[in-house]
Amino acid sequence: MKAMILAAGRGQRMRPLTDITPKPLLSVGGKPLIVYHIEGLRQSGMRDLVINLGHLGEQIPALLGNGRSLGVSISYSQEPQDALETGGGILQALPLLGPAPFAVVNGDIWSDFPFAGLPRQLTGLAHLILVNNPSHHRNGDFVLRDGQVVERGAPALTFSGISVLHPDLFAHCKPGRFPLAPLLRDAINAGQVSGEHFAGHWSDVGTPERLHQLDRQLWCTKASDG
Repeated sequence: MKAMILAAGRGQRMRPLTDITPKPLLSVGGKPLIVYHIEGLRQSGMRDLVINLGHLGEQIPALLGNGRSLGVSISYSQEPQDALETGGGILQALPLLGPAPFAVVNGDIWSDFPFAGLPRQLTGLAHLILVNNPSHHRNGDFVLRDGQVVERGAPALTFSGISVLHPDLFAHCKPGRFPLAPLLRDAINAGQVSGEHFAGHWSDVGTPERLHQLDRQLWCTKASDG
């Protein structure tokens, strides 16, 4: 299975840090966020990776190269200055991802989710990893019911930014800038989205405060392990 790491966002809420560094290259626990994803995907057997590039994107291949030093093979999908958003970015990258289902990971999260457990085949169009609602998103996004994702009900959980998507999810899309969420909601309402609840460590690194908090947690963990 191939995997795509979404790394093209501007990171407005993370300014001024993202004025000089793309968000996936911000460091926590002594390591860029994106490297945690690459290591986790490699350990799960996913070594063919695609990374989309937008704001300050040239810094990412300058650091990672072709991925060989990290034990993976990386292809890059360069987006225009006005990034294509999540949906448009994935659509543009489909020729690099191929015809089979592929994993997608937001570049601005951190998690110890075991990627090896992701389904390699889908009965529908998507499989979403849902997590407990963080304090900044208490109402959640979706409901998990008997392994299927639905929009209404309780308790709601938060979409983690980790998923498996089928290329057919984008079958009726035209190239350009558009979000992923409406496609997922249409597929959910059609009964085409499965899911699972992950109760492990996960963080949406969306602000400098949350970045610093995660950084402290990871250093503390390293100190206790050492």
